[in-house]
Parts: sequence; C-alpha cells; structure tokens
Amino acid sequence: MIRKLVLLLVLVISFFSIQAQRISGIIREASTNESIIGASVLLKGTTNAVTTDIDGKFEIVTESKPPYILVVSFIGFEPQEIKVPESNSVVSIKLKSKEINLKDVTVTGSRISEKQREAPLTVESMDIIAIKECPQNSFYEALGSLKGVDLTSASLGFTIVNTRGFNSTSPVRSLQLIDGVDNQSPGLNFSLGNFLGSSELDVLKVDMIAGASSAYFGPNAFNGVISMTTRSPFIKPGLEVSFKVGERDLKETALRWAQVFKNKDGIQKFGYKLNMFYMQANDWEANNLSASFDSKDPVNNPGGYDAVNRYGDEDITGANNAMSLSQQAQYPGLKRWYRTGYSEKDIVDYHSQNFKAAVALHYKLSDSVEAILASNFGTGTTVYQGDNRYSLKDILFFQNRIEVRKENKFFVRAYATNEDAGKSYDAVFTAILMQDAAKNDAQWSKDYRNYWIFNNISDRAHNLGFPPAQFPFDTVQANAVLAQYSDTVNAWHNGAEYYSNNGALSAENQAFFTPGTERFDSLLKSVTSRKTFKEGGSGFYDRSALYHLQGEYKFTPSVMDIIVGSNFRMYKPNSQGTIFSDTASEKIENKEFGIYLGLEKKSRSVPARRWRSSANRAVARRPPARPSCSCCAARPR
Repeated sequence: MIRKLVLLLVLVISFFSIQAQRISGIIREASTNESIIGASVLLKGTTNAVTTDIDGKFEIVTESKPPYILVVSFIGFEPQEIKVPESNSVVSIKLKSKEINLKDVTVTGSRISEKQREAPLTVESMDIIAIKECPQNSFYEALGSLKGVDLTSASLGFTIVNTRGFNSTSPVRSLQLIDGVDNQSPGLNFSLGNFLGSSELDVLKVDMIAGASSAYFGPNAFNGVISMTTRSPFIKPGLEVSFKVGERDLKETALRWAQVFKNKDGIQKFGYKLNMFYMQANDWEANNLSASFDSKDPVNNPGGYDAVNRYGDEDITGANNAMSLSQQAQYPGLKRWYRTGYSEKDIVDYHSQNFKAAVALHYKLSDSVEAILASNFGTGTTVYQGDNRYSLKDILFFQNRIEVRKENKFFVRAYATNEDAGKSYDAVFTAILMQDAAKNDAQWSKDYRNYWIFNNISDRAHNLGFPPAQFPFDTVQANAVLAQYSDTVNAWHNGAEYYSNNGALSAENQAFFTPGTERFDSLLKSVTSRKTFKEGGSGFYDRSALYHLQGEYKFTPSVMDIIVGSNFRMYKPNSQGTIFSDTASEKIENKEFGIYLGLEKKSRSVPARRWRSSANRAVARRPPARPSCSCCAARPR
C-alpha cells in the first residue's frame, strides 16, 4: 500500500512539474506610455518567441523552469533583457527610444548578420527579401551578381555556379548544401544546380562562401560553398503561391503550405511544411553550325566540315581525305570530306521541364531541441553540357533526412541520396551510332571516293582546265580552277554525299535515316534505350547512392568555444559501365570516416565595420520615426 502511495505521489509531482508555465505582460514606450505593436519578445536560450498584439500585450508558454530572461527588441528602441524570477508572472516593460543625433549624412545598412561579419571566410549573402526582389528567372541565377561568382547555363533548367574563376559545367570543386545536407549527385559527384535545388518560396537565405573552406565544410569545399537555409514551419506557417510566365513558353508555379500545432498548454510542438514546384519551357536550341575548334576545314570547304552542334561529322578515322599531290591529281577537287551527321535539335528533347516536391516534419522535444524528418524529390528533362552533350530525360532524385538539433549547440544528422538517370542519353554518341546503323565510316568513305570514279569527275575537271597529273603538280592552277568553278565542285560533293547516304546499298548497309521520318524516330528510340557499352546503345545508366551520418557538439567554456564532431559517408555507385568500371559482377563501394575539432576565441573588442552591399542596402537621411503599425515595423531600414 505504501509503495502505491509513493508511486502515486511521484506521478502527481511529475505531472505538475511538466505543466506549462506562462509569462505575460505589456510593452510600452517609456516617454509616452503608449503600447508598442509588433515588438519581439524572446525567451533567452530557446527559440520560443512572440510579438506583441495591437494592445502591446504578449504571452509566452514554456515548459522550462524559472527564473527566465526575456529579450525585448523593437526597431528604433534600445533592446532590453528582463529577468522574470517566477512563472505565471505578469510584467510591464518600458522601452526607451534609441536617440542618435546626426547631421545630414548618408547611413548605409545591410542585412548581414554580425556572425557573418566575424566569420573568417568571404561570405556573400542573399536574404529572403533580396530573393523575392531578384529580377532573374530564379534566385539561383541571381547568385551571379554576387562577388566572385560565375554562372554557366547549359540550358534553361540547368544553371551551374562556379567561384574563383573555375568556370566549369562539372563543378566538383564546389559544394552545395541545403540545411546542411550535401546536394551533390552521387554518381556524377557534383551538384546539379537549381535543377534539384530548393523551391524559391522555401528559401530563407543563401550564403555564398567563395574560396577554400575545407576546414569548415569538408574536403569537397576547396573552391566554394553554396549554403541554403530553408524556412521552418514555426517561422512562417500558412499558404504561399507564386506563378511566373515568360518568353519561350515559360511557365513556373510554386506552392508552399506550412502548419503548426500546439499542445493543450498552447505550446508550439509540431509543424510540417509542403513544397511543390513545376517549371516548363522551350529550351534554347543549340544551333551553332560554325566550324568547331577541332575542324580541319572551314565552313566553305566543298566536302563539308566539323560543325559545333552537329554530331557524327567529326573526321575520326582520318581516311576521308585525298590531300596528297598524287591524290589531288587522281581525284581533282575531292580533298577532304565529312559525314553528313545529325544536328543536335534532331536528337535532343528541348521541351525542358522540372518538378520538385519536398515535405518536412518538425517536432519540438523542448523549447530549444528540435527533431526533423524531411524528404525531397526532383525529376525533369533538360540538357547538360559535359565532355559531350547529354539529354537528361526523366531523371529522378531522392533525398531523405532525419535530424535532431539544438541551434548553435549540437546536431545529429543522417541522410540518404538516391538517383536514377531515367531515359537520359549521350547526344553525341547517339548521332554516331545512328550513322553506323546505316553504314560504317569506312564503307561510307569508300562510296564517297567511288563517286568520283564512277562519274568520271577527273575527266570533267581536266576539261575545266585542271592541271594534268604530272610532277611537279601545279597546285596554284588547281586551286584557281576550283575557285572559279566552285558551284560545279560543290555539286560534285553534294552528289557524292547523296550517293554515300543512299546508294551502293546491301544487306549490311542501309540508307541514311532522315530526321522527322518514322524510320528515324524508331532508330532513335532504340539507340537511346540501350545502355552504353553493355548493350551497344547511348543510354546513360546511373542508380548510385550516397549515405551520410554526422554529429557535432559545441562546448562553450569561458575561455573559448570548442567544436567537436565526426562524420561517416558511404558511396555506392551503380552505373553498369556508363560512368565507372562496374560492369559484369564488379561492384564499387567507397567509405570514408573523419573526426574534427575546432577552437574559436573572440577578441574582447571588435572594431566597428561598415558593410556596403549594392544589392541589399537602404539609405536614410534622418533617424526613422516609430512606425504606427506592425507591417511597417517589419520592413527593413
């Protein structure tokens, strides 16, 4: 019986000990005794904060035990810290206005935090206001206006950020983080830019660290870091929708919905957010048909040339030529010739589209400790520029995260990234395979040369004044004749090209697959659906995965701050020979483990610094008057 009474007493004490405590009060202006609307009241040491209502009143509900310290602030007034010794107390707080006597000067402010100013790195930032005001198609493109940042746009849906002058479409030196999670593709080993990034409506701020920062972000960050922070549902609940239209049939829609639930004591305990984003547009067509850097002949060569955005016309074998003096005499006007090739627009899908969805569940274990379960998904079709041109078609990207954290104290984070290349393929290799499906290079080149023989081109050229085959060969006269009768020579080459593509056919050789025909479309589908190397196609296979576990704790003794942490990462590539040498039964698995220690000591006196940002600055001539409503108080000064 006594044991039961003791147990009951313990339960009763526990029940009352975890009851919610309430702190309420009113905030007034010291000089006029008027109530202040929209003042911020924060329970120090937690993320529990409220704002005053239209009467200047506030109420904070907490599970913490007294005493409490309230941090009260409002624009134009001196911030205060008020100690509240007991719970369920009602306090009256009076704020003094911040009076500064100024002459007619220009005051330049910035939305850069003091923590960023003290950081030993070069940090360029965009906050939520700058993101909303950027005139570009997306905030990701607006990063190009930051100092030391270069953008490369392979297509409308694929923008790559580079720093420190390393302008590449494969920025393996840079690191992209979203809420501390590495956003890189496990197979390609670099971030796929805004194609798989965060929705613009959900981004709270973007920090761009230009330069080596491996000591802070790991070994992949020796060229720069893009760190994005999304908005917690506790910060901004509700519904937000955006819609954009533009040229090239651009349509972009984004939706964000967040909701917060309180327990029976009125404490915010659980919140969730849902983000959805969709973009579609007719992408830029790669139609540059000028001679490429590797082309051995100019555009006006009668036998063709290697064009920039035409594939399969490369002089791969070197056998497509009659450049020696003896061959020029034997085959007048033939010189060097190129295969017909396929323009990129014939084999690439330019209907770019991108869909992203994200859901996150947030639960407050206490006022300052939060548990997060998040999942992100991205898919779409676009064009990627690497060593070759790639059509990323129906690519899939999954990322799941679980985390427990206390702001500026500790976190334990685990996440997994999985991808599927879908129906992606190599556009250049596709063109080469489709040509070979009709006729191999050697046979095509032989037929081209035979056209000169079968049609007596040599005799016809000599009748035009082409020099005879004798030593020494008169190249000056030969070039003069070819220049004078350029239309005739071009007609000979056009005839040879047509004959090679459509004539001299056999069971092994077929006619050229003309773009736009059903025969062409059927072959294109067949070639791109088969994987590279293993199946003889141009399909790009990638189902790689990345698993990451990391923990960090910050000790704050009086002497200095001490940060300790460790992480474990495992790569599991799966490309079936497309990217890695993992054909047949060969499996690749890479694991890495590391620990780190950081010491930070702040100097006692930090000199004042002026920070000027042309993108995020406000100019005032006189001290601002106190706003009369909360909406004005929220605007940046």
